[in-house]
Parts: sequence; C-alpha cells; structure tokens
Amino acid sequence: MRSERPNVVFILTDDQGPWAAGCYGNDEIRTPNLDRIAETGVRFENFFVTIPVCSPSRATFMTGRLPSQHGVHDWIRGGNVGDDAASYLKDEICYTDVLAENGWTCGMSGKWHMGNSQVVQHGFDHWFVHQKGGGPYNNAPMIRDGKLVNEPGYVTNVITDDALEFLDKHAGDENPFYLSVHYTAPHSPWTGHPQDIVDSYDDCPFNSCPQEPRHPWAGGNYPGNREMLKGYFAAVTAMDMDVGRILDRIEKLDIREDTLVLFFSDNGFNCGHHGFWGKGNGTNPLNMYENSIKVPALASHPGRIPEGYVQSAMVSAHDFMPTLLDYLELSLPEGRNLPGESYLPALLGQDNTGRESVVIYDEYGRTRMIRTKDWKYVQRYPDGPNELYDMVNDPDERRNLIDDQSQKNRIGEMKQAMEDWFNEYVNPDKDGLKYNVTGSGQMRPVGKDWDNQKEPFA
Repeated sequence: MRSERPNVVFILTDDQGPWAAGCYGNDEIRTPNLDRIAETGVRFENFFVTIPVCSPSRATFMTGRLPSQHGVHDWIRGGNVGDDAASYLKDEICYTDVLAENGWTCGMSGKWHMGNSQVVQHGFDHWFVHQKGGGPYNNAPMIRDGKLVNEPGYVTNVITDDALEFLDKHAGDENPFYLSVHYTAPHSPWTGHPQDIVDSYDDCPFNSCPQEPRHPWAGGNYPGNREMLKGYFAAVTAMDMDVGRILDRIEKLDIREDTLVLFFSDNGFNCGHHGFWGKGNGTNPLNMYENSIKVPALASHPGRIPEGYVQSAMVSAHDFMPTLLDYLELSLPEGRNLPGESYLPALLGQDNTGRESVVIYDEYGRTRMIRTKDWKYVQRYPDGPNELYDMVNDPDERRNLIDDQSQKNRIGEMKQAMEDWFNEYVNPDKDGLKYNVTGSGQMRPVGKDWDNQKEPFA
C-alpha cells in the first residue's frame, strides 16, 4: 500500500460539457466508465473552469493561476512547434514541478497545447504529446522522443496505448507516479471516429442536444445535423472505452487502492444549446454560458474518497492545484499569489465545507464574469453588451436582466466585487483587459518581454 503517497492518474478531455456524460443525467450518451469513476468516488455538480477555451484553462489547472497571471488568454495558435516555438509557461511553477521535486515520476500522454510541445518541461520524465492541440483523429501529428511523427491509428487509442505502457513500466516502482492522459476527444472534427460507434447512435433522438434557433451572436458555422451529433457522441463513447482500459489496467496491476483517479474537461461545450456549437469562442462577443464554463469533475480513490457521493460545492479550476497538493500533503510554492484554495473537505465528501457560498470568477480577454450560487453577471469591457441572470429561477440563462432597473444595485455590487477581486490577482503585465482577444487564437506569449513585438492575438 502506498496510500500516504498515492499514484495520480489525471484524465483530461477537450470540449466536453458535463451534460455529455451518463453520470450527469444524460441517458442518451454511453459513458459507462466515467459512470464507474463516479460510482466509486465523488462527482462534482458545480465545477467551473476559469476561462471557456482550452489552452488557458489547461494552464490554470497546471499552475493554479488566472489567465491574467500566467498570460495564456486564448487557444495557442502559434508557438507550438518549429522555429517560432515558445514556452508559454516558462516562468510558471506547475504542480508537476512540485510532484517531481518530491519523488513522483511524471508522465504526459496526449494533448499539451501550452507552447513548445517539442520540449520536455515542468517535471515530466515521459513526454508523448500532440504537436498542436487538435486535428485529424487518424494518423495524428504527435511528438515521440522529440521527433515530429504521424502516429498511425485512432488518436484516442494511440494516447491510451502510450499511457498503458507508462503504467506497466512504473506500477512496481518504489516511488509513486503521476500520469496525465490528455485526450483530444471530443474536440472537432466529428468525423473519423470508429464507424461501429458512430452507427450505434443512428436511432438516438438527441433530446439532450436541442438544435435551437441560431443565436444572434453565433459564428458562421452551425453544424447542427445528426451526423455531427453522432460524431460528437461517438468521440465521447470511444474515449470512455479507453478510460475503461486505463481503469482495468490499474486494477490488473493491483494498484487501484494506491491510485487517485481524476477526470475533468478543459472547458464545456454547446452542441446546439443556446443556438450555437462551441464554447466561449463559439459566439461573438465571447460568451460565459454555463455549458461553456462548467465541466465534468470526478475523483475516485478507494479507501479514502467516499463512493457514489454527489458534491454540490462551488469549485473553480484554480482551486485544483492547491487541492491536489493538499491531498498529497505537499506544500504550495511560495510567492505565486494563488487565487484558489484547497477544496479537500469537499473532495472527501464533507457536506459542510462552506463552499456553497464560494464566488466564481472567469475571464476571456475583455469579457469577465462573477458567478454566485444564485446570480451571474457578465461584463464586457469597455462598453458591453453585459448580462445578468437569475440562476435560481432562470438556470438556462434565457432572460437577461441587465436593463431591469430593480437590479441596478445588484449589478453595481457584483461589478465592484468582481473588479476588486481581479485587481487583487491580476499581473498588470499580462492583464487580459489590455488585449483584444477574439477567440481566434494566441500567436505568442504576452508580457514585458514581448510587448514591442507583433500583435499577439489573431
């Protein structure tokens, strides 16, 4: 038993809303292995990412810091590989740095997409990563042993095969291991998935994905047809099958009770919900809808985390690093002005954690949000449009109360609280309000070392 220094398997998907899992109440999509993690552990109902797009959200998971601290404000379009490759997290301390310093062997299999994918970094010993952040699901562009390669086969299986090799190699080690398994699924394209899984959704009514009238802010693409829905669902189910392979291997290696298994997504997704397909950059202006900012969050560790527990506590992704290190009894790095705090009591299934009153803050460039248990306010600088929603009586965010005069005081109070909070944590060098983030990608790092160079956002 290594329960005091457990192994950690961290599984992260791309573009998966919490609605896209059976354990979150969707009886149309097949995710028996995600359901298996939930049944043997804790399922969080209110887990929010700090930004509704992939690269900066991943950077927050890794560093515990906001986009306006670590400087990744959009998905990384430039600087992943090649001559212009840039280490976006060069000056950051990731939790994997802390784990490696304390004896954990760290492995990465799958999507990195936080800059300079050809360079092994932040405490990792094993490094098998996607060259960019997405692309074709077959013969995908990967990096193996520092070389750019096209890996034959279905990329979800390729990532899992590599992860299983890591498990086999390190299961018997004296020291614990940490393994990141970062799938590209279910990110587009919604083609090229195993045909038998695609066909298995032929008769699905897709009631869980109503194709609503096009949102007035929706982009040019609205692929709201059955084939795209089948492809999205198939991507999730194929990924779930491989999560099952990982769980089975952990059990076969007899290390299940020594291993903390975590499952998250980097951002949510809308498949016709609210009248668009996408996440935060699926609209112009950028959006903060619940399906964009909430993600599935599961944790299982037999003997320590209660089984079958549903946790309603309000949790943000910037709380993840403090929580993981707390769980492993490791100290946080000093001097990082971390905005999060450990939600370990909630992870351990305690009801009275105080987190029901936690306030959630999000940003995406010049769009910022404050979310309490009951209300959501979205401010778009400098001049809107802004939004206010009553999350108790209008959980689907259908009625924007921003012009309701009876809410004037509430709006003022929420805006002030939001601005006070960001002022406490923002690094002025990397403040998202300085940059015209459009959702079309980040081309280079930001900050004083880059300020005199070309526009950083596409």
